[in-house]
Formats: sequence, C-alpha cells, structure tokens
Amino acid sequence: MSFFLLLSGFVLAYNYSDRAQHGQLSTKSFWIARISRLYPIYLFALLISTGMLLDEWHARSHAQFAWGVFLTPLLMQGWSPSLSTFWNTPAWTMCTEAFFYLIFPLVILWKRPKRLSALVGLLACLWCLGMLMPSLYMHFHPDGDLHPGRYTDGFWMRALKFSPPPHVPAFLFGIVLSDVDGLIPRSSRVRMLFGILGMSGIYCILYYGDHMPYPLMHDGLMMPLFALAVLGLAGHNFIASFFGFFPFVAVGQASYCLYILHFNLWNLIHNSHILDRTGLARFDPWLSYALLVAAAVLAMQFIERPAQRAIKRVFAHA
Repeated sequence: MSFFLLLSGFVLAYNYSDRAQHGQLSTKSFWIARISRLYPIYLFALLISTGMLLDEWHARSHAQFAWGVFLTPLLMQGWSPSLSTFWNTPAWTMCTEAFFYLIFPLVILWKRPKRLSALVGLLACLWCLGMLMPSLYMHFHPDGDLHPGRYTDGFWMRALKFSPPPHVPAFLFGIVLSDVDGLIPRSSRVRMLFGILGMSGIYCILYYGDHMPYPLMHDGLMMPLFALAVLGLAGHNFIASFFGFFPFVAVGQASYCLYILHFNLWNLIHNSHILDRTGLARFDPWLSYALLVAAAVLAMQFIERPAQRAIKRVFAHA
C-alpha cells in the first residue's frame, strides 16, 4: 500500500502546492473536497458489509466489538492496531488517508528545496526514514517472530502495517516527488527510462518477494522504484499513452471504489455460492474480477459522484 499512500502525497501536492504557496488554499474547502470524495463510498462499503459484523462479534470481546463499531465509521480504527481491519479489512488505509488530509494544509507549507540535487537528497532521507521502523521491528522482534511474513499478526506488526505514523514518510516522499516532477519536462526522454527502470524493478522485487524482508517490503523498501514509475507515467511517452487507453482510465477512475469494495464483495459473492448455483463457477476467478470492476464503476457513477456533488452543495450554502 505504500505506493498508493506515496501517490496520494504526489497528487495532492501536484494539485494544491502552488495555491498553498500563494496563500490561496482554504483549509475548510480542502477538507470538504477530500471528505466528500472519501466518505460516501467508504460508508456505502460498511453498509453492504454489515454481515461481517456477525463474524466480528464472534471473534472479539464485547468491549473490542463495541470499540470497533464506534471507531470504524469515524475513520479512526487504524489508531488501534488490534481493530485496524475491523468490519472492512482494506478500510484501514482510509484511516491513514484521513490523517494525511488532516495534516496536509500544514505540511504543504513546508519550505522545500528548489534545486534538483537537494530534492533528491531529501527523497533519500525520507526513504531511509521510511525504513527505520521496519528495520527496528526486524532487529528487536517485538512480537517474538524471528521470520515475520505476510501472515504475522502480532500487535506490533499490525501497528507497523496498519497505523498512520509509519506511513508518514511515504506521504512526504510523494509531496517532495511532486517538486522533482515539476523540474523535469513532460516530454523528456529520461522519463521513459525512469518508467522502464521503475516498473522492471517493482516486478523483480515482487517476483522474488518471498526472499525479501517482509516488514521492509510492506513499507519503505520500494519507494525509489515507485518514484521512478510515477515520473515515467507522468510524462509524454509510450508508457503513459499505454496506460491512457480508455479501459485503464475507466478502471483508474474507479480504483478507490474498487479498492474499498473488493474484499467484502468478493467474500459476499463466494460465500453466497451464487456462481456455483448458476453454473458460472467454471469462469472464476475472471468472472468475479469482472463483477468487482463493474460494481466499482457503477458505485462511482451512482453513489460516489452524486454524493460528492451533494455534500459540496450543502457546504456551499452553509
């Protein structure tokens, strides 16, 4: 997830940095714009996932359950590692995003260097900072697991993976990366090279992921490769044109809906056995993928965007 959190900082800085530097960024308007984008589909995902609450009830103490029901709709579950994946597993990321939105109007005023070499040095410092907490985890083994992996579920691993503070360096890295992006011409051939190197490196690391230290893989290690990929995609070149093809654009626009809905919707499809009863299971998992993408696009068109416009109208007249 560090890629999307890094990308969040990049996109926000790209859109708001100039306005902030000229004193034209309204904190209230920014928060309304971001929450109107984030919360409607987040709430919708919780509503269609109410069946998961029965599983949560049986898996947790009554106090934990009550605390989870309270924190999750408020986008605060990530601050309690044991409850970070309560109700809708991917929703922990939205707690982190909400925290980033809260601090962004202040962070974007940060006086950053103007020279490319200084910005690259700052990126290197943030990269090291992003690997600090995972490295400490691997050194001290606070959960007692000498070989932590994807399914390590100790308190401190959950804090490392799901709470906002460990992801702050990735967000700041994205903001600084936006400054670097502004210094490289869109048509520069070096962007194409960056994109190829970044995507090739990401593929290699993911392919050999079982041999990589998982805490570093989850957040920190791949920041430079993500940066190269972003700079490549932000240019005028073959890579950007390829991903600018309409189906990719449509899925990209609905990516937030797809992310927040996919986990529990997948479980709903398969736990209901509807594909088995209709004889369509032989087309799985591709049919399920298609259903998830279709549901995400429909949710974007008929829930996310109308709700966003409605919230903005309400606050415009407030």
